[in-house]
Amino acid sequence: MDAIEELAQLADSMRQAAGLLNDDDIDDNDNSSSTKRPSTFLNVIALGNTSAGKSAVLNSLIGHPALPTGEGGATRAPICIDLKRDDNLSSKSIVLQIDSKSQPVSASALRHSLQDRLSKISSKSRDEIYLKLKTSTAPPLKLVDLPGVDKGNLDDSLTQYAQHNDAILLVVIPAAQAPEVASAKALRIAKEYDGESTRTIGVISKIDQASSDPKILAAVQALLLGQGPRSAADIPWVALIGQSVSIASAQSGSVGSDNSLETAWRAESESLKSILTGAPQSKLGRLALVETLAHQIRSRMKIRLPSLLSGLQGKSQIVQDELVRLGESMVTSSEGTRALALELCREFEDKFLQHIMTGEGSGWKVVASFEGKFPDRIKQLPLDRHFDLQNVKRIVLEADGYQPYLISPEKGLRSLIKGVLELAKEPSRLCVDEVHHVLADIISASANATPGLGRYPPFKREVVAIATAALEGFKNEAKTMVTALVDMERVFVPPQHFIRLVQRRMDRQRREEEIKTKSSKKAVDAEQSLLNRAPSPQTGGTSKSLKDSKQDKDTPEGPTLKTAGPEGEITAGFLLKKSAKTNGWSRRWFVLNEKTGKLGYTKKQEERNFRGVITLEECAVEEIEEDEPPPSKSSKDKKKVEEKPPSLVFKITSKVAYKTVLKAHSAVLLKAESTVDKAEWLNKLRVVMGAKGGEVKLKPDGPPIRQTHSDGALDTMARKPVDPEEELRWMAQEVRGYVEAVLNSLAANVPKAVVLCQVEKAKEDMLNKLYSSVSSQSTARIEELLQEDGNVKRKRENVQKQSSLLSKLTRQLSIHDNRAAAATGIPNDSPAGNIYLKLVCFSSVK
Repeated sequence: MDAIEELAQLADSMRQAAGLLNDDDIDDNDNSSSTKRPSTFLNVIALGNTSAGKSAVLNSLIGHPALPTGEGGATRAPICIDLKRDDNLSSKSIVLQIDSKSQPVSASALRHSLQDRLSKISSKSRDEIYLKLKTSTAPPLKLVDLPGVDKGNLDDSLTQYAQHNDAILLVVIPAAQAPEVASAKALRIAKEYDGESTRTIGVISKIDQASSDPKILAAVQALLLGQGPRSAADIPWVALIGQSVSIASAQSGSVGSDNSLETAWRAESESLKSILTGAPQSKLGRLALVETLAHQIRSRMKIRLPSLLSGLQGKSQIVQDELVRLGESMVTSSEGTRALALELCREFEDKFLQHIMTGEGSGWKVVASFEGKFPDRIKQLPLDRHFDLQNVKRIVLEADGYQPYLISPEKGLRSLIKGVLELAKEPSRLCVDEVHHVLADIISASANATPGLGRYPPFKREVVAIATAALEGFKNEAKTMVTALVDMERVFVPPQHFIRLVQRRMDRQRREEEIKTKSSKKAVDAEQSLLNRAPSPQTGGTSKSLKDSKQDKDTPEGPTLKTAGPEGEITAGFLLKKSAKTNGWSRRWFVLNEKTGKLGYTKKQEERNFRGVITLEECAVEEIEEDEPPPSKSSKDKKKVEEKPPSLVFKITSKVAYKTVLKAHSAVLLKAESTVDKAEWLNKLRVVMGAKGGEVKLKPDGPPIRQTHSDGALDTMARKPVDPEEELRWMAQEVRGYVEAVLNSLAANVPKAVVLCQVEKAKEDMLNKLYSSVSSQSTARIEELLQEDGNVKRKRENVQKQSSLLSKLTRQLSIHDNRAAAATGIPNDSPAGNIYLKLVCFSSVK
């Protein structure tokens, strides 16, 4: 019985450990009600047919005839008896505990009371009778006496009690049924719930009633020796005399000694040995049953201990990490208080820098503001409305006043530039506000991510308030800076851009004059050639004209470009591309996609991957003259120079001066293979770039796209426009180009100012202000701010309590696990031994 007492203590420790692993509220005491998860190791469930002697076997374990037996006392409802051992009581005493009260009762009174209650319960009732008894004769077990399994209405009761995977199943078979034990229903039910038979014990009752039948005794001895049927061979069996308790009670009454029960139980064993001569002594009597129960309970605990110890090890590490996170209790001295405040500021600084400089925080939102919303707002400025011709005329007239401009409306154009650039201030200020909100969010996130600040909510609010106030000052400085950047562009317009404008105007007028002169000269030369032309009888002349006609026949009459796509949006053909390295021309296959506005090229037509792609958005295409070869002294070469064919070269550049077009090149020179191909390419490019914000600039002296080369067409193209507002429209277009270049520059420079005035100052000046502000506080004020949160304090106390209980339970369970390892021969270097050694070391440190 002492073994079960020890197992009861171990079961209570394991119960507390299981509750601790499941985060139940555990008290550091032996109160079994301190957890919602009661232990089932000490539960003993009696299974058997009606009148099999289940109640008599449980009475033998109790040490008193407390349960009704016999035909008149058939168990009709589950009876649960929670036994507590109290050595201070006499062997005759039974104490009934109801709630918190204790009441001494006699075994006969308790038996009659139960018999009366059972007689009033129908066989189909599912009521449970629960008793809590305290005695000096019973082991600390929880006994459950179920109705006979042959009644057929025990499914719910069996599920409720037998499904617990650590409860011992006590299969009670009367000796008369030992030969047919394989067909016993109670044994079959036990196999369903315990297939491995690790928590099942067989009890053969009423041996004295079958002592005269050799066949029954032989079957009983076979079961006790483990030689019974296969279904019963793996179960430990014990033999009992049904009336052992009555005999013991009678003897205790006659002798009057507390040791009479032990004497009676030993006498029972001797009586059984005389009946079952071939059975081992360890399988006979009530004492053998108690030892068998202790062995099975210990085996179940041994199975559970390694996993439980492993769980405690992991839980111990979690508890230690939680204690580190919660921190130690606050130091009460003034120096310690101030040092703690500065230490919390340092932790906040680390978290803030981590959030703003790595991808873990919201630092990427600053870049997203620069690359997303701010450039979009710049592009969405209403430039079309401001550069409308009527608006330009109004601004020019208002700027000149009563005296109109003589040559160029410079004053009006400057006023137009200032008005348009004024629009860039609002997007710049909004960019500053967005970055301010991002930094404020980073401050809040950093404060929440600082474990130490979570312990002191008032100090956390103070840190956030100081940091936010510093950000407000940085925001105002940044707004002043970006406004100054816009004003710098507004108040000073560099003249170089407009000097080039005047130069381009003069070049255009010069080209117009040259076109007129060249067209007149061509007319005179054509007339002279007609007058000098005469038929020649010479063979050479005939062969030459045949050769010329053959060349004319070989020359393609239409464009050689190819189209593809459902709507013909893909145009492809060969162009010559000038290399920046070799300064030579290379023939490349170009593909133009009108929908995407991109022009790509490959080295060969069959290649699939482009070697370069030009995005035509905001690009300009301009016809240029081909580089002339060095002059030759021969008259024939001079004639060729005079009759120079039209240029097939055109150039693609960006409308923004500092942007590249292809790779690192700011301009790309292309050359068509014929004038027809050139006209077709320029026509396609004009359509695409007109939709994408680009433009195509044609040479004034060149032929219009898809026009004839007649002098009339040239004269029409070179003629000065009749519209008097054309010059003003042209100047407004040039001014818009300048304004767009300035806006692009601001889109690149405003983020730099924001980073300097807000982000960099937040990384340095804000944290310096935080340290200086906290250091300047009085000790009383710091102590007021460092008032620890009550929830955190209670949580730390609870975790410390868990840590202490973990140490205690680990020591207790490790000792039992070590004993089990020694008893079963488990070496220290085995997994179970390693767990034990680790936990013992951890417990000793604790």
